[in-house]
Amino acid sequence: MAEETENTEEVTETAEAEAPVSDTETVSDTEPEAAAPAQAEPKKKRKRVPRAERPKKGRRVRTPATERKAIVRLPKPEHERGRTQERRGIVVSSAMDKTIVVKVDVIKSHPRYKKVVRRSVKFHAHDEQNAANVGDVVRIVETRPLSATKRWRLAEIVEAAK
Repeated sequence: MAEETENTEEVTETAEAEAPVSDTETVSDTEPEAAAPAQAEPKKKRKRVPRAERPKKGRRVRTPATERKAIVRLPKPEHERGRTQERRGIVVSSAMDKTIVVKVDVIKSHPRYKKVVRRSVKFHAHDEQNAANVGDVVRIVETRPLSATKRWRLAEIVEAAK
């Protein structure tokens, strides 16, 4: 029995919702709450307060140096450097004095597509004795900036050119 009463209530609700609105009736006559959002109330204007009477904004007040905590810096460790980078590549040019150009092949997996991508990067490296020739396989290590483009130096010649 309780189920039948619920069903009849649902039917009456749907019938009311589907009832056509005649041309003479307006939406506001049938549904007064629907018209309310269309008429928005005008914004209330704020009363203007003279600047002198406005509340002060919170400004940060610096504490005197005597009340502040002292900055404690940790001592730098002696003779400890970060991990120096090493690269292995082929000398493509040795025309400059005490400088070689080393081509290093980089093989990476693409982060999204997972395809193996092969790239090559050229580094200018410092060669103190002008020992390396074109075609040599060399090992270079990172160092301090020696010129505008040189940040690497020759560590060893791994394999001489044939």
